[in-house]
This record gives sequence, structure tokens and C-alpha cells, in this order.
Amino acid sequence: MKSAVEIFSELGARLGNIPAEVLALASRENEWFCQIETAIDAIRTQMLDSAKISQWLSLYPIVPHAPKRVAIVMAGNIPAVGFADLMYVIASGNIPVIKYSSKDRALMEHIVRELQAIEPKLIIEQYNGQRLDAAIATGSDSAALHFKAQFGDIPALIRGSRHSAALLMGNESKEQLEALSRDIFTYCGLGCRNVSLIFAPQGYNFSLTVPPMPLGYNNNYRHTRALMTMQGKVFNDIGGALTVESGAEFPRQISCINICRYDSIDEVKQWLSDNDSRLQCIVAAEKIHSRTVNFGQAQYPALNDYADEVDVMKFLLSL
Repeated sequence: MKSAVEIFSELGARLGNIPAEVLALASRENEWFCQIETAIDAIRTQMLDSAKISQWLSLYPIVPHAPKRVAIVMAGNIPAVGFADLMYVIASGNIPVIKYSSKDRALMEHIVRELQAIEPKLIIEQYNGQRLDAAIATGSDSAALHFKAQFGDIPALIRGSRHSAALLMGNESKEQLEALSRDIFTYCGLGCRNVSLIFAPQGYNFSLTVPPMPLGYNNNYRHTRALMTMQGKVFNDIGGALTVESGAEFPRQISCINICRYDSIDEVKQWLSDNDSRLQCIVAAEKIHSRTVNFGQAQYPALNDYADEVDVMKFLLSL
């Protein structure tokens, strides 16, 4: 059987040419999937580079063992969001048992077909109620409660909603602000790594660029603008999104970005510490949090940028 490095580096090569019919089907399954190519590029460059895979695997002593069946309940909010967990389970020598999201089935099934073409001995199952040894499940906070009940008798990683924020210092370049716009609006702002709260110095004026968005997003934006107007709320329409000067809180609508003004960096650091369990990553030029990433990198997580900062490989290798 081929090694994990061989399997996944070959997958990276193959994903450079996804058939047009697969992309079209994925887009029909989920009308919000307007940036599938970006998701695949992030996976190929950050997770499927042979040197990066080798370096990552060198951190984990993987010895032959009886494989465990690990359920992967995949979300469908952004393209191929369940891929990392699939890779972790395979690389750890265990058997992935996938429950696909109906909103991201075509793309993930294509990836699975490619994996099994690369290595026919690779076992990847679909979830149909079979015996499980462990589970990894991702969804909303309400879904997380269901997962805890469903998988309460086996080891499980359960993920609910998380959010991301950014820290501006007042001297950002045009390029940094353009990169921040990508951190905000890529995948229509639907991912847990999408920035929706910006900490900015008092009096600092900055501009964001909203890219072309799909119909569902634009309807949300127009509805939110109309509702806030009727309610007499103060906002700034930046053309495709609304910014709201508010306290340090995450907005309820994907077309809104909250801006929290600060007097000192220490205030921001304290808030981040107090709200760590709600955070996925922080975009900033300096490392102010353990999950800080640079401008433009929020949607390009590395292999060891584990969701919720929980080492999935350690979990899988402890089963």
C-alpha cells in the first residue's frame, strides 16, 4: 500500500484538474459555492504538498495498529470543508466512515473517488449505522448538541460554531486591507475562519472591497439593510455589505461586519483571552493570540492549524 505522502501528494496533482461536470454539480448542490477553486487551491498548497505532509507527519509516531472506524460528519457551509478530517483519519491509519453533507456531496465524493483510484486498498466507508469506534462531527451549536447525544458512548470531537476577528493597528497598507477583504468575504463569509469582527483604533478610517457575490448573499444583504433602516440602526453601506460600529460582538448576519473601536491593544488582548472558546482565528500583523494568522491567510489553514486548536491527530492516535 502506498504511503500517506504518496497518496496525498498524488491527490494534490489530480485536484489541479477537477472535471467541469463535478464543479457544475457542486455549484448546483449549493448555490453559495462561488469560490470552489479557492478552496481547492488552499487544500492543494497547504495540505497536499509532499514536503509539508512529510514534515507534518514527522511530528507523530504512527505505528501499525488495528484500524478504528471513525465517523466523519461533514459540514457543507464551504467547499470541501470536511477534507482535512478525512485526511487526518486516513493518515492516522484508521478507517473514515463518512456522512456527507447534502450541500457538499459532489465535491467530496469526487475526492474520495480519486483517493481510491490512487490507492485501491484504501478503505473509505459511508455512514449507514455501522459500528463506530470514534467520531468527528462538525455543525452548528444546535447540531453539536445532537452529536453529543448521538456519539456520547464513544470518543468524539464535537465542533459547534466559532468566529474569527481581525486587529487593525491604523497603519495598514492597501494590500493588507485587500487581503483582509478576502478573509472576510471568501465563501460569502460562511466559514468559521471568516472575519466578521474588526478591532480598529479610535478615529481610524479604512476601506474594504466586496467582491461579486451570489444571489443568496445579495438577498441577505438587501434584506438586512432594509431591516436595519426600518429599525433606525446606524450603519455604513460599503456596497454589498454593511459595517456597524458596535461593541466587541459578532454580528448575526453574514452581510454585516462589526467594528469595535479600542484605545489600547491590551483591551483587545484581554477580550480575546476572555472569549477564546468562541474564536477560530485572529487576523493580525503581530501575534496577539495563539491562533493568529497574517492578512489574507485566514482561508489557507496549514495541516496543523486544527479547528478549535484541538490536535486531531493526537486524538486519532490515542484511540
